[in-house]
Amino acid sequence: MSVEVVTFGCRLNANESEAIRLAAIAAGRENLIVVNTCAVTAEATAQARQTIRKLRRLNPQSDIVVTGCAAQVEPEMFAAMGEVTQVVGNGAKTRTETWTPSFGMESSERVKVDDIMSVRETALHLIDGMEGLARAFVQVQNGCDHRCTFCIIPFGRGPSRSVPMGAVVDQVRRLVDKGCREIVLTGVDLTSYGPDLPGGPTLGKLVRTILKAVPDLPRLRISSIDAVEADDDLLIAIAEEERLMPHLHISLQAGDDLILKRMKRRHLRADAIRFCNDIRHTRPDVVFGADFITGFPTETETQFRNTQTLVAECGLTHLHVFPFSPRPGTPAARMPQIPREIAKERAARLRATGQDALHRHLSGEIGRRRSILVENPATGRTEGFALVKLARPAETGSVVPVTIAGHDGARLLAA
Repeated sequence: MSVEVVTFGCRLNANESEAIRLAAIAAGRENLIVVNTCAVTAEATAQARQTIRKLRRLNPQSDIVVTGCAAQVEPEMFAAMGEVTQVVGNGAKTRTETWTPSFGMESSERVKVDDIMSVRETALHLIDGMEGLARAFVQVQNGCDHRCTFCIIPFGRGPSRSVPMGAVVDQVRRLVDKGCREIVLTGVDLTSYGPDLPGGPTLGKLVRTILKAVPDLPRLRISSIDAVEADDDLLIAIAEEERLMPHLHISLQAGDDLILKRMKRRHLRADAIRFCNDIRHTRPDVVFGADFITGFPTETETQFRNTQTLVAECGLTHLHVFPFSPRPGTPAARMPQIPREIAKERAARLRATGQDALHRHLSGEIGRRRSILVENPATGRTEGFALVKLARPAETGSVVPVTIAGHDGARLLAA
C-alpha cells in the first residue's frame, strides 16, 4: 500500500480527499493512511475515531494522519490517540509540501493545525476526476461567513472564499477534454460565491460563463445551495440553460419559523415555499432535495409537524435528515435540549415522509423518456438525479436515452 485516504462527510470532503491522495503521491509519501474527518455531527467524529483504531490494528506499520473538519476544531482529541501519527489542519491538507516525509514521522510537531480563520484564499484542486467516474466535482468555494447556531463548520473551514472564474473554467474544460460528461460545482456555502473576487461575480455568473465557455460540456450540476442567496443570473440559468441539470438540493433545516429563527437561518417557511414554486414555474421538470434537522433545542411536536408538512408544500423529493447533535462551542449546544430519543424518532418519521415523496416521484417518471449518465455498465442517473437500473449494459460515461418502465422503490427501471 502506498497512499490510502479514508473519507467521512460531504461531497466536498470526497473531492478534497482525491486532492490529498494526489498531493501525497507527488510528495513521495509511502505507507500512509489519511483519515479526512467530518465535524457536522458528534456521531461523525465518533465514527472517525473508531475507524482510526481499526486502521491501526490492521496496519501497525503505517503512518496514520488525521485531517478534515473534526481535526481542525478538535486537534488535541485526535493527537491524544496513540494510533495517530499526526494531525493536519484543513488549511494545509491539500498542499504537496504538507505530505513530504519530513512533515510526517520525522517531524517533532504532532499537531500541524493553523488558524483557519486567517485563510483568505482557496486554491483550485487540479484533479482529473473521481477515480474514473463519469462525474467530477469541482470545488469553487470554501468556508462560510454565516453563524447558524447549530453549526461548527465555519470554525473547521474558515471564512468564505472563492476560486477565480478563469481557473474554474480552465479546470472544467480540462475535465471535459479528459472525457468527463458531468461537472458538479461544490462548496461549503456555494451561493456565497464571488464577493471576495475582483468584480464580485456571483454563482449564477459562474454557471453561465462555464456553459458558454465550455460548449462541449453535456451536463452541469450544482450541489447544495442556500435558496435565499440565489442570485438573478442563477435563476435565469436554471430557467433557460438545458445543460444545467434540473436538480436543486437546498439547505432548509426546518419548516417552522420560530425554530428557523433560533437556528439563525436567513429564511422563513414562506420563503422556501415561494422559492420552490417560482423555480418550478420556470423549470417544470425541476427536482428538489433538502437538508433537515429534527429535535432542534426547544422544538415541539407542532413545530416538527410544520417541518414534516413542508415536504409536500415545497414538493421535495430527496431528503437528508439528521437528528440534532449538539456541537461544543455552538450556541445551540447551550439551549434547552430535546431528549435524544425524541430527535431520533422524529428523524425516522421525517425520513418516512421523504420516502413516500420519493416513491411518488419515481411513480411519476414511469413512461417518460430520460437521458441517463451511465455511472457503471448497469446503472446511471437521470437529469433529476434519480438512480436508474439499465435494462442492458452501457458504456460508463456515456449519456443514453431510455424510457422508464417502472421502479423498485429506490431506483427507476429502464425499459
